[in-house]
Amino acid sequence: MYCRQINAIQFKNLEELTLHLSPKFNCFAGHNGAGKTNLMDAIYYLSFCKSFTNPSDTQNIQFGKDFFLIQGQYKLNGQEDTIHCGVKKGQRKSFKRNKKEYERLSDHIGKFPLVLLSPADTQLILGGSDERRKFIDGVIAQYNNEYLHKLINYNKALQQRNALLKIFAEQKRFDSASLDIWDEHLVFNGHYIYNERKAFFDDFMPVFMDYYAFLSQEKEQTDIVYDSSLHQGEYEKQLIEARNKDRVLQYTSVGIHKDDLVFRIHNEAVKKFGSQGQQKSFIIALKLAQFSFTKKIKGYNPILLFDDIFDKLDALRVRQLMHLVSKEDFGQVFVSDTHPERLEELFTEIDSECKIFIMDEGQISYTKTLNGSN
Repeated sequence: MYCRQINAIQFKNLEELTLHLSPKFNCFAGHNGAGKTNLMDAIYYLSFCKSFTNPSDTQNIQFGKDFFLIQGQYKLNGQEDTIHCGVKKGQRKSFKRNKKEYERLSDHIGKFPLVLLSPADTQLILGGSDERRKFIDGVIAQYNNEYLHKLINYNKALQQRNALLKIFAEQKRFDSASLDIWDEHLVFNGHYIYNERKAFFDDFMPVFMDYYAFLSQEKEQTDIVYDSSLHQGEYEKQLIEARNKDRVLQYTSVGIHKDDLVFRIHNEAVKKFGSQGQQKSFIIALKLAQFSFTKKIKGYNPILLFDDIFDKLDALRVRQLMHLVSKEDFGQVFVSDTHPERLEELFTEIDSECKIFIMDEGQISYTKTLNGSN
């Protein structure tokens, strides 16, 4: 699978662009603010129906304008697909595949899988548990639509249960029967999500370990532990036992919404004891494992986005990574960087086609195609 053409109109600082893309490497180069990340974000939008930099759709409309449009032409399993996303102020977001509008945006997730590596990924290690849960959910949701729907339903029930606990506190009363209704929803959806997360990690961990061993040249021992309160027994029983505590806290204290991943290197927390290079390698191994795992499930290559890659890695690691993803096992790759000459030097020595788009103020000022080992 790959995107062969993308069009963007009034999306952030992209006034009007049409790009014909390489099925292998596409590089966006330019100074900060030139529009490189915005182009990456447009591609991300077409896979996830949302931005990876700004969750508000209307705030992604170019300043002073009323709408934006993004359209991509894809090649998937020998067939042509057109994905269209339109956002207009005051109206519902329009998202279509081959001119047919989705009733639920969640039905599109996973159809055109994508893996993003960006500077913000440092939060996987340095941030809170919600960042790591988003990672798990993002991987599983791209191949299991039922998981996504159950996660949505779980979060709705969780909001309702927490709102009820606040009402009880405000009104100084308690109604266990009302909580029972939302507990049933949490248990039904929560057990499914927990079991899918456990199964995912059984298959994901060996892939992650292989990639980290490659990046570290097998010099370091790493591990990821899936931490969940549901390891301790039945969720329904835990909710009942925690009711008095929840009444005091005014929120639900146990459940899969508290799950976390513990990242370790040499049996110590990566967050506290991992060097900057080790943390970067850990994140890259996570994303490469996500790619391989998703490809195995879907049967075709996800798209890879590497945003501001040199901000994350030194030149040697970037070269090593690009040589790895240039192999036949990988598909279409997008790379952004502030220095076009650095990209040209890098991809001249890689035996794959590469298009370099030079950007300035949201426009393409120059395009160069390298055909490998030029």
